[in-house]
Formats: sequence, structure tokens, C-alpha cells
Amino acid sequence: MKFQNPGFLIALVAVAIPIAIHLLQLRKPKRVLFTNTAFIKRVELVTIQHRRIQHLLLLLVRTLAICALVLMFCQPFIPAKRGAGDGRGGAGVFVDNSFSMQVRGNSQSSLFQEAVSNARKIKSFSNENSYLKLLNSGGTSANTSAYDADLDELKLSAQAKLLGNTDNKGLINHLYIVSDFQKNSIDTNLFSAMDSGKQMILVPLKGEATANIYVDSVWIDDAFVRLRTNVGLHIRLRNGGNAELKECPVKVFLAEKQVAAFRVTLAAGQAKKLVVQVQLKDATVALGRVVTEDLPVAFDNTYYFTLQPAAAIRILEIGAEPIVQQLYANEPLFSCAFAKPERIDYGVLRQANMVLVRGLGTVDAGLRAALRAVVRRGGSVVVVPSPLASAQGAYQQLFKELGVGTVQWEALGAVPEVREVAMPSAQEAFFRDVFGAPLRGQTMPRVAPVLRWARTGKDILRLRDGESYLANFASGAGQVYVFSAPFDKAYSNFREHALFVPVMYRLAMLSYRDAQLPAYRLTQGTLALKLPVDQPMAGAARAD
Repeated sequence: MKFQNPGFLIALVAVAIPIAIHLLQLRKPKRVLFTNTAFIKRVELVTIQHRRIQHLLLLLVRTLAICALVLMFCQPFIPAKRGAGDGRGGAGVFVDNSFSMQVRGNSQSSLFQEAVSNARKIKSFSNENSYLKLLNSGGTSANTSAYDADLDELKLSAQAKLLGNTDNKGLINHLYIVSDFQKNSIDTNLFSAMDSGKQMILVPLKGEATANIYVDSVWIDDAFVRLRTNVGLHIRLRNGGNAELKECPVKVFLAEKQVAAFRVTLAAGQAKKLVVQVQLKDATVALGRVVTEDLPVAFDNTYYFTLQPAAAIRILEIGAEPIVQQLYANEPLFSCAFAKPERIDYGVLRQANMVLVRGLGTVDAGLRAALRAVVRRGGSVVVVPSPLASAQGAYQQLFKELGVGTVQWEALGAVPEVREVAMPSAQEAFFRDVFGAPLRGQTMPRVAPVLRWARTGKDILRLRDGESYLANFASGAGQVYVFSAPFDKAYSNFREHALFVPVMYRLAMLSYRDAQLPAYRLTQGTLALKLPVDQPMAGAARAD
């Protein structure tokens, strides 16, 4: 322990004052003779003992009070431990160079300029044997001249962040943080990671009240961007500042063409969603951007995004005759092909997003393996059973290999038992945004199921008695959809019902996987791209 003002220790001689008072207060008791003193003598001894304790306690309190008063003026302190190494004291300095430091400070300069100016003043706290580390530049040891050079080269960056594992590498005894202390620029783990023997000095900077309108997010409602068709582009704007901004200009561009312009007024912390109608003229990826104008904070005034036209959803129907080829031909988004079971083009099947297997008399091992590959790479397989009893074994094996499990077949009679399909729920995710109005009072399809399965899948359509008509099963990276009744007229009128078109369209749309996001953030460390499972990368080495 050391003292800031050791000269005040001489005042400890004042401890003699309470001692002197204590000694002066001691008086010798007078002796008084009585005829019978046994009882009085015992009482007198007890009184003397109590007085001695009181006097000693009072002396101790007076002495401690004088000592505490003297120590208060001496200002004692415990010096910090020196860092390991050659014994020199060093300091690490982090200057926040994130884009939030563009805000104007108390002076006419920006917070970033004030931070650099404060960082230069830290040199005055170091002696000639110390060194400085500017942690923004990698934390290399430097003398004061090199430290100034690093400060001169420091620029604003989107990756500016002081991490919790910044340690104390080297001989850092003091860590200075000059920042506005935004959440994304300081790792809170840093405060617990510092060694107990090292000091952290926080230098907070506060800018003047300003508005900052930026684009929070951009999205579209439809997952499929069609050519020469209006697409609703949703733009959410947010004011992240602490002041209102009125009539802020906002412009939307696709490539070099401006497609929309408007003005917004946002209070501090307020968000607003706008919708702009845009069109893509060709199949190339459209490079878009949303531009705002709200000086002085200009780093987030441009939000870049892409709109990629949806690739054609490839559908392959396998059956005795085509029944959905014309249905999908009415929509340019779909590309549908048909094949009989004995003449399947497996090259087309490997590229298909959805494969419809309908009413087959047999399913050979090659077709089963190809269908497994479809769901393994993320595609969909739709199975419509055959009414033939001879096909039950082949379908049973197919269900098992696709992960549906064991199914139970109904006894096939001369006249199928027809039952009505229950009304679908608009809350079901499969039918979301499919129906424009409630389906109350609608006549539903009537079907005669030939199989049933355990409740291992998710029911999309049910019968009125609770049995499942259309169910979904997860398999690999893809999906398997199973109808419980054939599409033959004797077993179902589903093909003639108005529900047939939206259900088949929805099955095809859910088979499409688009890994391209409209936009990515600069703070993302990695990007994940999905590669085809069955096709190795070009030039990749394969180990056998």
C-alpha cells in the first residue's frame, strides 16, 4: 500500500490526546469504613470492572477515529501489478471506427474525428519506456510515432468490432476504449475477459440528436418472380436516430433504371412499410437498390438487393396416360413432361422438382431408387395408388423405401365405398393464400380410399370421418405426398372438382427450392450455397 499524501501521517501524534484524557479521568476511590463491608465491597468491585471496560472502549473509538481521519487525508492506494515480460507498462487503444461514428459530435467534427483526437491525447499518459498498441490495426507494438501513423491511416469500416478475446496479448496494462458504445461495435464478453490486474478505461462519446432513415428489409410476397408480371416489392424503412426526419427522398432502382420515387416522414424509432410494383423484362438477375438521402449519416443510404426470375418448376408425370400435363401447361412457371413406366427417361427424372407416380401396376427397383434420389436432393414425390390388388406389393415396397412406413390396404369390393372429403382449413399452411374467400357451403369431392396409414405424417386433406385423404411425409431433404384414393372415376371425382387445380399447383410450388437470398448483410461471416447432391463439383477430386 502507498499513500498519495504521506505527510499527513505526522498527524497520528494526535492519538496521544484521547490517551491523555483517559489517564486524567482515572480517579482513585476513597476508602470508607463501615461496620459490615462484605456486601458493599462486592458491589463496589462489580462497578469498577464495568467502568474499566467502558473507558477502554471509549479510548479505542477515539483512537480509531483519529487514525481514520489521518488516513483519509493521506489517500492510500494499492498500485496495479505490472504486466508479464520485461516490466515495461503498455497500453492498448481501440478507436471505434464503425459507421455509426459518422454522427456529428459536440464540436463541428464527427464522432470518429473526436475519437481519433482523444486517442492522440493518450500519449500524454505514457512515459518514455512505455509503448502503445492500436488494436484496430492488428495490435502490433509501436512507439508513439508509429502509433500516430496508425491513427492517420485509420478509416471507417463495416467490420469494426472489439472482440471479447482481444486480450492482453503482450504487455497491455491499460485498455482504452474510445467509442459511442453501440451494441454491434463492442463485445460485452470483453469486460469479463480482462485480467484482474489490468485496467480498462472507457471514453464514451455522444453525438448530437440526428435522424437516420435506413432500409430495414426488402421482400416479396410471391416466392416466384415471373417475367413481365407485376411483383409487389415490400420495403420497410426505419428511423434509427433520435430525431424526426420529414420528407426524406427515397428512390428505387432496378439496374440503372429508376422504377419508383417517394418521400417519407418518420419519427425517431418509427418504422414504415411501403409496397412498390416492379417488373422484370428478361431472365437475367436484376440488380436493385433503394437509395435514401439523410445527411450527415450516409453509410447506410443505399440498400442493395437482387431479384432473380424463378426457374421453371420441372414436373414429371409417370402413369398410363397424362392427366395433369395440360393443367400445368396453362402456367408458364411449370414445365411438365409425361412418361409411361416402361419408357422413363431417367435423365429427365433426375432434373425434376416433382415426380407424380399415378396408378402404376408395378414399381421396379430402378424406379424406386430414382425416386429415393429425388427426395434425397430436396425434390417431391406425389404417389397416387393403383386400384389393382396386384400392385399392392410394389407400392408397399415403395412406401417403405420412401420413409412412409407400412400402410394398410382396404378390401377391394365390386362397388367402392365413396366418402366425402372434409372442408379444408384456411389456417393450414398448405392452403395459405390459396382461397380468396371462405369455402362455406361448397360441395366437396367424394372419394373411395383404398389404403390408410399410421399417423406418422401430416394430414393436408381429411375425410369427414377423420381418415386421411392427402398426407405429407418428410423424407430425406424432400417431401412425399400420398393420396389414399386413385384418380380413376370409379374411385374419385377429385379431378373434376375446383379444388384439384390449386392442390396440384401447390404441390408443384412446394417442390421448388430457391437458395438465392434477395440480400446479404456485410456482417455475415459466411455464406451457404446449396449444391446438387448427385452431381459433384467441376474439378473436384474424388477419393476412392
